[in-house]
Parts: sequence; C-alpha cells; structure tokens
Amino acid sequence: MKCVESKQNTLRFLKRQKEDGRTSSQDLRSQETDRALVTQMRRWRAVVLQRLRWSSHVTRVLVVCVLTFGVLLPLCCHRALYSYYFLKSWYLGQRSEEVLRRSYVDGQEALAYWRDVVVGGAVQGDVSERPELLVTVVTARRIDGLQYHYLLQVMRRLDILLQGCGDAPCAAVLVCDVESGPQENEDAVLVEKRFRVVRRGKGVDQDVNVFEKEKRDYVFCLRQSVETMKPRNVVVLEDDALAGADFFSIIRDVLSRRFISHSLYVKLYHPERLQRYWNPELYRILEWVGLGVFGASLILLFLGFFPRFSPPFSVPLFLFLVAYIMVGAELIGRHYLLELRRISPQLYAVSPATECCTPAMLFPGNMSSRVAELLDAATCKRGHAKDMVLYRHAGSAHSLEPNAVQHIGAFSSVRVNPLNPQLL
Repeated sequence: MKCVESKQNTLRFLKRQKEDGRTSSQDLRSQETDRALVTQMRRWRAVVLQRLRWSSHVTRVLVVCVLTFGVLLPLCCHRALYSYYFLKSWYLGQRSEEVLRRSYVDGQEALAYWRDVVVGGAVQGDVSERPELLVTVVTARRIDGLQYHYLLQVMRRLDILLQGCGDAPCAAVLVCDVESGPQENEDAVLVEKRFRVVRRGKGVDQDVNVFEKEKRDYVFCLRQSVETMKPRNVVVLEDDALAGADFFSIIRDVLSRRFISHSLYVKLYHPERLQRYWNPELYRILEWVGLGVFGASLILLFLGFFPRFSPPFSVPLFLFLVAYIMVGAELIGRHYLLELRRISPQLYAVSPATECCTPAMLFPGNMSSRVAELLDAATCKRGHAKDMVLYRHAGSAHSLEPNAVQHIGAFSSVRVNPLNPQLL
C-alpha cells in the first residue's frame, strides 16, 4: 500500500516539474518578444527623431506649411470676402449691410445729381453717324430696391466719364427702357435730360416667363442699338453694372487686340465668387500651374542669394514649392491676384468665355446683330436663360479679367429677392 502511494507521489512530482518547465519556457518566449518589441520601438523612435530634427527637410516643410496655411494666411485673409479663410458667420452679415447702406447713399446722391441736371441741355454721348463705340444701358423699373436707383448711379458714372473725354467723344450712349408695366420708369425719365432713351412700349410679352421676356428685351435693345446709331462696336450694360474709372481705356485696348474682331462677344464681368482656380475651365488650371512654376522659380532664385540658408536644388523641392504657391494662391483668392492687373489696361487678360451672367457685354463689329439672331432663335426658361444660350455658341467668345464693371445690384428684376440680400 505504501509502495503504491509512493509511486503516485512520484508521478505527481514529475507532472508538476513538467508543467513548471512549460510555464518557464512560455515566460522566456514572452520576455524575448517584449524585448524585440521594445528594440523595434526604439529603432522607430530614433528614425522619427532623426527625420524630425530641425535640419531635416521634412520638419522644415511641416513647419512652413503650418505657419503659412494655419497661422499667417488665416490672420491676413479672414476678412477677405473671396478668400477660403473668410469667416462668413462673423463678417458676412455686417459686410452685406455696409454695402447696402453705401449703395443707398450713392443712389440718393445720384438722384440729387440728376434732379439738378438742366432740362433741355446738350445730349451727352450722342454721336450722329456711326460711332466707334455705343454703350447701351438696358433698364426696367425694379419692384425691389427702387430706393437704390441703380440706373441713376450707372448713368451718373457714364456722364462723368464722358465729360473727361474732352472734345473727342469716347462713345455714344443709348438708354433702352424695356419697362412694360403700367407704371413709368421714373429713373429713365430723369436721365432722358442728357441721354437718348428708346422704349419698348407697354404690355409687351406679358404672357411669357420672366427669362424669355428678359431675352426678348435684350434682343430688342441690341436691334435698336444697331438701327438707331449704326455703331461699329456695341457695349451692352445692364442697369446695375457700374463702369470703372478706366472703363473706356479698357474697351479701347481690348478692341485694339487683333483677334477680338473675330470674337462673338467679350464678357466684361464675371462674378468674383466664381473666379477661383479650382474650376472646370481648362485655361484656369493651366494658369494656376503656370503661377506655381513661376513662383517656385522666383523663390529658388531668391534663395540662391543666400547659399548658407538655401537647400540644394532637387526635383522634390521644386515640386513642393510649386504646390505651395498653388495652394496659397487658391486659398487667398484668385480675385485678389487678378486685381493686380488693374495697374494698366494692357495687363487685362482676355480668356475663353465663361458660362455665367451678362451684366456687361462687348459685341465687336457687327456681332450684335448675329447675337440677336441667335437669341431670337432660342426659347429661354428657368435653367436655360440667355447667358446659357450664348455660352452654347461660345467657341469664338471671350471673357475679360479682371472685371471692367462692378455689379452693384443686390435685387434682381427677374428673380425672387430675399428680405436681406447677402454678398455671397
């Protein structure tokens, strides 16, 4: 009996030793794994620290990008209306109210200006035979925004510009009043003291949608411009397109460019919010890349004067600088870069035509008659207004950048207007 118990104890002892051996083997393997993991982490840490030391290009790139796009540009551009950094929730309402208030003051000043004009005075901007340039202003009585007197503001600016032309007139001017409602367009009556006014008549095209009526009014004004004045070139302004101080100089320079004579039309205005580089227009992408290459080359040239601080040239460095300039230009806003071209009319760029909006259009030669025919053959409706019709035939059309006019109208004459119009 004792012999049996002794054997059992011996077996239990051997079993415990075997289990202890397995446990210690597992512990050893676990310790080896931990040591390998720690060693690997130390190696990665050393690599990361080596990469991120100040002398490393990666660190410099990260620091430059964070300081530029995360600190400097937000501080400089958070009030810039057409920048990605513009804080709409903080400034949009205030800016919109300021613009409306300033426009109201300008409208009241223009009203006083035209009330003081002597009735029966010399007709301004009236050239009897085939003027080189005719400016036709299309107007209708606005239900909303009547107190801003947009037409009076536009005509006052043209009147002042024409007075500065001297003995040789810059252009002839025609006002095309397409108001067809029962009420009279009071602003058109006021400017008739100084400018020729043609009227379409009452009750015309009352049974068509507003987009078709807008197109027919535009066609009427184009044809009246040709029949009444027989001009060589026609500029058509809507009554809320305020000409810039150098408007006639810009038009003369554009007309002097050889290819313009074959252009169907030249857009003189495109909404600032749509002028960004990130756009389906191919020429803007090419312009954007070209700006990046030019800017990167200038930076490398500048750094060449400081060899102590200049990194050695490499393709990755050049590509980074190209991307750096491109991203910075887009975030700041292409609109503000275009404004630099206002230094001289010769710096204005003529590019392929863009899609939206017709507040200001230049029709070289006899193209105004052709455009009238194209519009007359189309039917306009919501989503297919006259600007879309023209864009379908824009193979030989162009746009001018920066804008030659300022769009001052906050209230549309063909669309439903909000109670508090916003700039964006």
